[in-house]
Formats: sequence, structure tokens, C-alpha cells
Amino acid sequence: MYLVALAWMYVVLMMAVAEATAPNGTVLGAVFTFVLYGALPLSIVLYLMGSPARRRARKRAEASAQPDDGSLTPRDPVAPEREKL
Repeated sequence: MYLVALAWMYVVLMMAVAEATAPNGTVLGAVFTFVLYGALPLSIVLYLMGSPARRRARKRAEASAQPDDGSLTPRDPVAPEREKL
């Protein structure tokens, strides 16, 4: 998966270089080419492809969590307010 991503970034980088060095090209056009053809779509694809791994890691962390046996302090350090009778 990362090899394809690396290859795609190389292609997009070469497109951006060609845009910047073309006689009627601009550096701003090269930046937009790199971001809109490369960085943004690739970040979305890698995030979506990494979802199953993040889900497995979260389930593994939940399964290995130790239950509270009462020896730990509560998370809220402020005691609740007593009701007045």
C-alpha cells in the first residue's frame, strides 16, 4: 500500500515540477497541482485504508484494559454537591 502511495507522490511531484518549469506555468500552479492531485487525495485514501487497523487496535486496547477494582481514584476530582433538605 505504501509503495503505491510513494509512487503516486513521485508522479505528482514530477507533474508539479513540469508545471513550475513550463514556459507559461507558475509556481502557484505547481503548488496547487501537488496539493490537489497528490497530498489531499492521498491523505484521504490512506486514512480510509488505515481504518480497519485503527479499529483492531482500539478493540485490542479495550480487551486488554484492566477492570477497576475500586482501588483507583475517581476521574472527577471535584465531589458532587450535596442536596439541601
